[in-house]
Amino acid sequence: MTSLRLLACQINVPPMTTLRERDAHLDVMVKKVDAELANTPTDVVVLPELASLDYARATFDELETLAEPLDGPSFQKWSTLAQKHKCHVVYGFARHAEGHNFISTAAVCPDGKLIGHYDKLHLCHYGAGMEKDYFTAGGHIFTFTVNGIKLAPIICYDIRIPELCRTLTLTHNVDVILHCGAYFRDESFATWHPFAQTRAMENQIYLLSLNRAGKNYGESLFCPPWMDELTPPTQFPARAEMLKHITIDRQTIVKTRKNYTFLGDRHADYTAL
Repeated sequence: MTSLRLLACQINVPPMTTLRERDAHLDVMVKKVDAELANTPTDVVVLPELASLDYARATFDELETLAEPLDGPSFQKWSTLAQKHKCHVVYGFARHAEGHNFISTAAVCPDGKLIGHYDKLHLCHYGAGMEKDYFTAGGHIFTFTVNGIKLAPIICYDIRIPELCRTLTLTHNVDVILHCGAYFRDESFATWHPFAQTRAMENQIYLLSLNRAGKNYGESLFCPPWMDELTPPTQFPARAEMLKHITIDRQTIVKTRKNYTFLGDRHADYTAL
């Protein structure tokens, strides 16, 4: 197969500072996704950055309690859902390991097993971002394949660093970047969409730029490998929740690269010029 179905979940995350509040929120999210999958099956469910936690200092001050191991509550709940609906689930959470906290995205497969995780490589520390006060940067990438299509997660601020998406495309042959964020409406919010669209078009790949919902969030974006006035990106609601089904077709990548040859027209080495 050369196509797959995504369920992109722009979902609300309430304020929280306790385990009880975190776990209640996880239950609400799982219930919403479960109900959606009962009506329309999918291959891959995608949740935003830190989907299990509010993005706030009051929450991060409690990371000693709220951060999880890889096999913690988020894994247990999404693993159960993946097995029930025979799909992959890609979810964000705060990971604790060896005395450090990471902003992480993990993926489980239809048999409920963890297939890998990614820790945010670039920590945001401007505007509403205060991540260097609480988290450690990651040191690896993670890719996985569904229906012959290769996917890789990146997280929020990572989109501002072009080398990461370029490496995923050229070195690791990724077809779809799952860019999971917590984009707050600060001074950098207005520049987020141009970055996402550029990363998709310059690498001629699909890119899902998924935000959480809420009055200070929203406006997730799905970018195909080529965009113009006839093929615009798909934009989610400004603030409301939306669980949106999206189809990925690898032949669109092949056709785009054939019609628009700028990816193949690169010089092998620009440092020697």
